[in-house]
Amino acid sequence: MQQSILLVDGMALLFRGFFATSIRGNFMKNENGVPTNGVYQFLRYFLNAVDTFQPTHVICCWDMGSKTFRTSMYEDYKGNRSAPPEELIPQFDLVKEVVDAFDMPNIGVENFEADDCIGTLAKQFSKENEVLILTGDQDILQLVESGISVAIMRKGQGNYDVFTEENFYEKKGLYPKQIIDLKGLMGDTSDNYPGVKGVGEKTALKLLQEHETIDCLLENIDQLPKGVQTKIKANLDMLHLSRRLAEIRCDVPIEISLEKAGWKYNREKVTQKFEELQVKNLIKLLS
Repeated sequence: MQQSILLVDGMALLFRGFFATSIRGNFMKNENGVPTNGVYQFLRYFLNAVDTFQPTHVICCWDMGSKTFRTSMYEDYKGNRSAPPEELIPQFDLVKEVVDAFDMPNIGVENFEADDCIGTLAKQFSKENEVLILTGDQDILQLVESGISVAIMRKGQGNYDVFTEENFYEKKGLYPKQIIDLKGLMGDTSDNYPGVKGVGEKTALKLLQEHETIDCLLENIDQLPKGVQTKIKANLDMLHLSRRLAEIRCDVPIEISLEKAGWKYNREKVTQKFEELQVKNLIKLLS
């Protein structure tokens, strides 16, 4: 029987949950005074997704600190991000404890990002199963192919934009692999790499629709408008570097047996954890 595996971008859910609820200064605290708002909202997102997509297996992936192979390639990678708010810091460990309570794997590998772990597992498991990636991060769209879909979380609870191999071009005007070259050309302000200065999304999209890849683009550079030629030639090194930064690695050293990820939890154990965190009203969301 074909299984359906949900790969969760834990950081994306935790950060989104934290900022969605902290706007009003509502951090919720347990009896030890530890804020729990991010964990609370993470659980609401997570349980909603499980209810919506009904996976047979679930794995949660995490970043392991800010230093990765990308920061050694480009020192300023993500260098525009401020330190996480102090109310969020204790919740990094708390949320992993909650994931543990569900007996599902927490995966994170030093020197790599959660995206790279997700990419590696998605490629491994999609050979014989259906994989769905849950995230708020558009970078992961490059992984879409036969057997791998991506559910991007939209504003509001339970609101997903699902990208599949079949609907991708219609939604994006590009194919999944071209997302890497798109980022190479236009850069990524949230990850803090510039791409080609002066080339925005519109121009980048048009160039890739006409030339397919950065390599073909460079082979035919003389046919490009003079202004675009000048910009690309002036930023050639950064173009190549940005493309390498944008590409998700799918060769992270992770070994995990699918049996460990089966979605079957001990209700009592989870309930106990919820009570300990003082998020009892989430118990009703457990199936």
